[in-house]
Amino acid sequence: MEPFKNKISPDLVQCLGMHIERHLEGFDRESYEAVILAELSSLELKQRARLIADETARILPDPLDGKFHILRSVLHPLENEGVDRSSDEEGIRGWGMMPLGMIVADHGLEDFEKSFALLKEMTKRATAEFEVRPFLDKDQERALSIMTPWVNDPSVHVRRLVSEGTRPRLPWGMRLKQLVGDPTPTLPLLEALKDDPEEYVRRSVANHLNDIAKDHPDLVAEIAARWLKDADKDREKLVRHACRSLVKQGHPATLKAFGLNPPEIALNEPEVTTRTVQYGNSMDFQIEMKSTSSEPQNLVLDYLIHFRKANGTLSPKVFKWTKVKLAPGEAVTLSRKHPIRPITTRVYYGGTQAVSLRINGQDFGYSEFELVMPSVG
Repeated sequence: MEPFKNKISPDLVQCLGMHIERHLEGFDRESYEAVILAELSSLELKQRARLIADETARILPDPLDGKFHILRSVLHPLENEGVDRSSDEEGIRGWGMMPLGMIVADHGLEDFEKSFALLKEMTKRATAEFEVRPFLDKDQERALSIMTPWVNDPSVHVRRLVSEGTRPRLPWGMRLKQLVGDPTPTLPLLEALKDDPEEYVRRSVANHLNDIAKDHPDLVAEIAARWLKDADKDREKLVRHACRSLVKQGHPATLKAFGLNPPEIALNEPEVTTRTVQYGNSMDFQIEMKSTSSEPQNLVLDYLIHFRKANGTLSPKVFKWTKVKLAPGEAVTLSRKHPIRPITTRVYYGGTQAVSLRINGQDFGYSEFELVMPSVG
């Protein structure tokens, strides 16, 4: 897959230069582009956006109204299309909004009204989820008062910004320490958006709740229980995605919200059928499980692989497995193959590893296996 940094490309720089030239008298387009293009290829994504933002802000007129007038003028006339939108001869959108949004965040903190009005237009052409965060950090109450009416905006991108831009722990974004400590100011916004007609918005609400769950798991469990009452399929899907981390962790109140009670089962240790696993192959195991309950029970099964680290200790990683409904006294045999092969997010070390189970949040069993790494040289 092409690196994201290539989205901030020489073509984008030249396209932006073309549009600025149309609206800014006396603009030295050739010099502007040359300064940026001299460094662009050596930089990563955010560095590229920062370079363009700084050089563009330097050539834009003062005061703020002058800067914002040009920024608004270069925006693409088409809005509210799909997420992957490219700038063209009609205007700037998509990844081109990243450096332009930085300019708003850098220079507009003294004028919330004008800055949010421009960011609202920008988010329709990409997203302003990162750029609203400095405003939330400076004056959360004021920023939220501006964003709150946007929950009813006709633009799906604006409605999503309400949820995504206020996430306490947005990946790649500034951490909003106030909302990490107390997420309650955004809960009315999530409440208003939970049944949004667009999955794009509902997915953001789910991710926002997942952020909150990292610091306030009981609060999210309470919300999940309330939202699941008389929920349709869309809302249930939202809540399940929101609670994915809590379910993996076996958080009792969250499991209870989904009707998952402590399991009543008889279970042997996981039987590893590949006691020695060659790197690149799979670790295979199976379990035999029998219900000891007098009532039917729903079970969510995950498994943990306790991977060996460089220092020889083991570190567990949870993997989702399956759901089972057991009748009273019913017995089942289940098997699983887990490939152990190269991935970018893990370094493997040979030696003793282990597998265990997590069923409705409770841990069961522990069986070891040996991982054999290829010899070097």
